[in-house]
Amino acid sequence: MTLTTDPSTATALGPAPHLTTELPGPIARQIIARDEAVTSPSLTRVYPLVVRRAHGCVIEDVDANRFLDFNAGIAVTAAGHTHPAVNAAIHAQVDDLLHYCSSDFYLPVYADLCERLVALAPMPDARVFLSNSGTEAVEAALKLARHRTGRPNAIAFFGAFHGRSLGSLSLTASKARQRAGFGILTPGSFHAPFFDPYDDTALTGAGYIEQVLFKKLTDPSDVAAIFVEPIQGEGGYIVPPTGWLADLRRLCDEHGIVLVMDEVQSGVGRTGTMWASEHEGVQPDIMCIGKGLASGMPLAGIVARSEVMDWEPGGHGSTFGGNPVACAAAVATLDLVESELAANAKAVGEHLLTALGSLAETWPMIGQVRGRGLMIGIDLPDHDTAAAVELACYEHGLLVLTCGERSIRLAPPLVVSTEQADTAVEILDNVLGAMP
Repeated sequence: MTLTTDPSTATALGPAPHLTTELPGPIARQIIARDEAVTSPSLTRVYPLVVRRAHGCVIEDVDANRFLDFNAGIAVTAAGHTHPAVNAAIHAQVDDLLHYCSSDFYLPVYADLCERLVALAPMPDARVFLSNSGTEAVEAALKLARHRTGRPNAIAFFGAFHGRSLGSLSLTASKARQRAGFGILTPGSFHAPFFDPYDDTALTGAGYIEQVLFKKLTDPSDVAAIFVEPIQGEGGYIVPPTGWLADLRRLCDEHGIVLVMDEVQSGVGRTGTMWASEHEGVQPDIMCIGKGLASGMPLAGIVARSEVMDWEPGGHGSTFGGNPVACAAAVATLDLVESELAANAKAVGEHLLTALGSLAETWPMIGQVRGRGLMIGIDLPDHDTAAAVELACYEHGLLVLTCGERSIRLAPPLVVSTEQADTAVEILDNVLGAMP
């Protein structure tokens, strides 16, 4: 489809890929050396990219090399990099007010955004709490579920990523190194298998919770919440089958458990609808949002049913959550997603899935191609192969990331064109053809 305002093609940066130096280039190498001398060793820089500027789906590094961005800063720049409408909203708000604490005072743009999110919520009669990051949103959801139910325990899924602070990390079960050395996390956290795309007969989800967890590890009367990603992100971009999420909804209803949908990565139009849960028509009690919400400004939050969000004044707050500049960017982003970007994600995503399906017929090393909208995973034989493809794509001017144990994820900005999608598939074709 042709977007009304299409920064992916109307860009001063020029087309991508366009590589003019070895990678990394000389200026990039200098900055990398400076960075590595002073920054935390916990940061995992997957390839030596040093970004100078970006527009639409094009990244330019400090040596003037241009890359096609198919990770969007980990699914963050929903409206594309430096979208003119988002930039205009940011600049207008900056001229009026940079910050005033929304936990203690009232801000027009905060109310504007919360009204908008309530109108777009997948559940009726909702309320909103805004924070800065996805992990804060998950922490808020965990606190709220415990407060609502008076129960201590929570259930999440193997492969899940819900954040890195202690409460959210207790729910995360993505990589052991994310937990290593941090001692006892939040007690009362249990995990069940997520849907297995290679074995649809395996006991997972609601069935495992009922038959194993509820019988052997935690009585349902002690469970405050079940946390689930409607499409598992860091676990491999896994799409559960129709009915899998509905079974979790049934289970929660039967036992008075709060169903929390973590849409931090899958929400805001990425899967072709505003929220990924809409594909199944399953309504959460609490929804966590973030990443693409403000197209690059730090903003996240929870949207919950009013009867669930019943904590008293002072029960939770955030100094910077709902910052007015971030809220202005979010309102502009939602305008774009509603008017055209969700539809573009659906159309280009379907185009990509078809093209990648053909690629899988050419290269048997591809185990599966799966996804919805612009949240697409490609399974490869093992982690080393996925990491090699990730690096080779960078060397060919395409920015992708791995996820799960052996997957490549494609999550470009929602302004991506079919032409750019075809370029990405062509690069992947060349890279896979060069794999040993």
